[in-house]
Amino acid sequence: MSDRPLGFVGVGVMGEPMCRNLLRHSGRKVIVFDHADEPVGRLLADGAKRAGSLAELAGLCEMIHLSLPGGPELQAVVGDEGGLLDLLDDSQLIVDHTTAPYELTVELAARATERDIGYCDAPVARTRQAAIDGTLSIMVGGLDDHVARVTPALECMAEEVSHCGPAGAGQVVKLLNNVILVQNLNAVAEAHAIVENLGLDPAVVFDTLTKGSGDSFALRSHGHKAVLPDDYPLKAFPTRYQLKDASYALALAETAGVDAKGAKLAKERLEAAMDAGFVEEYWPVLRRII
Repeated sequence: MSDRPLGFVGVGVMGEPMCRNLLRHSGRKVIVFDHADEPVGRLLADGAKRAGSLAELAGLCEMIHLSLPGGPELQAVVGDEGGLLDLLDDSQLIVDHTTAPYELTVELAARATERDIGYCDAPVARTRQAAIDGTLSIMVGGLDDHVARVTPALECMAEEVSHCGPAGAGQVVKLLNNVILVQNLNAVAEAHAIVENLGLDPAVVFDTLTKGSGDSFALRSHGHKAVLPDDYPLKAFPTRYQLKDASYALALAETAGVDAKGAKLAKERLEAAMDAGFVEEYWPVLRRII
């Protein structure tokens, strides 16, 4: 294994704790690049180093992890002129944790292959707390040798690393994960509204549902921790991010020739929450518009 540093671009809500776990558990130097000073400053205090530019980062690091807001940012950092595909060589590897459009991921991976640059899409599932605890689930798309090379780094951030197939497969699984979760939460939110309108105790009902076949992660986590207390904090996973992911999932369904009506309803609910002003709140806030 190379002793060159690991790079990390994008240290926001998920990226910062992921980068911190990489720093603590990889035994490697970690160099970060982000325009936001506060999270970078916290990581520097933990021992990371800061690159002054993307080009500087690319010149130093063997493997560069990305955790970006979405497709446009991924295109800018990787695919645009002066991006990583112009800066890296065949000894280096891109590991993209961004939840991004499937077709963009496949395109960027193909361009990387043309330049003999390694490329894995490795989006993450579970909450920010899981990112802090290092207990994420990471679904990976890429060539076998690239996935084997990056797995030790991924295991610093996750308790489960799944190789799902070729480049793009990680994005497929992540997008399906998120859109299934939103549809489950829709059902939980509707159940909560029904129970409240009938004058029953939602806490008793939710607790009982977890003991039956209606149990789900959405019920146990988002239902109990957000919907029941009506608590949708900022600086968690906001509505606008979940709407982005739902939009990407619907584009994926269209590519596959599937009329995903459940996903369409989920997207409509998220759009309604956005229209009601719940843009930065934790996304289960869609309960408030039902």
